[in-house]
Amino acid sequence: MKPFTEQAIAVISSIPEGKVMTYGGVAAAAGSPRAARQVVRILHAMSRKYRLPWHRVVNAQGRIALQDAEDADRQRLYLLSEGVELDERGTVDLDRYRYVPGADEGGAADA
Repeated sequence: MKPFTEQAIAVISSIPEGKVMTYGGVAAAAGSPRAARQVVRILHAMSRKYRLPWHRVVNAQGRIALQDAEDADRQRLYLLSEGVELDERGTVDLDRYRYVPGADEGGAADA
């Protein structure tokens, strides 16, 4: 497994219940800020195998990016069950729910 993939899996696994990260934020925290699309591929291919909390990753606008209505509904329900509120457009308030790894230790902001 490539180092970026390992790092991305570690970052996604670290997102606590009730928080979210963006695809770009995961990529940046894993060491490659321009690799948001790779994060999408990792989630698609490895979420089940590594039991990743895939539902805690949203797009840069705080929206659920899944195109399949059933999967998008499942993500919305999982987020709601963890206390993450979505507005009427299905958008998460990133200022309120964004997780920034290492923020308590002075880490960089999630992109």
